[in-house]
Amino acid sequence: MSNVNFKDIDDTNEYEVRNIKLKSGQEKFIETVDECLKEAEAYKEWHPVAIYCDEDIIGFAMYGSFGPNKDTWIDRIMIDEKYQGKGYGKMAMRQLIDIVSKEYGINVLYLSITEENKLAYNLYTSIGFKFMNERDPNNGEFLFKYTIK
Repeated sequence: MSNVNFKDIDDTNEYEVRNIKLKSGQEKFIETVDECLKEAEAYKEWHPVAIYCDEDIIGFAMYGSFGPNKDTWIDRIMIDEKYQGKGYGKMAMRQLIDIVSKEYGINVLYLSITEENKLAYNLYTSIGFKFMNERDPNNGEFLFKYTIK
């Protein structure tokens, strides 16, 4: 199977990461890479990373941990349109869960999605995220929780 891995964003990969494209219609589900990187600059808790398959950049993700309870989020993940539908999103999420849980020493992760994003809903629930029957008070997105066993 292909080697999905993550690297920090720096001068060697930033241009390519900023040029990740989503399929038409998906833009309404997630912020742009530019918006995410601006947010990561403003809030040092965010950790943006490039998603690679072998040496090719195939996507972008951003995660972080906040507050006294160390609420930890996989806040953004996107796979470039030409790599979608090949299982990379699921592989990346599974690896990201492992990386983030070890980096922050936690066993609970959160994420949120727009109500209309059925593909993301199916992906996350297939991995084991549970809908919390709550919405994010800031943007109305559905909140999901993953507990590492």
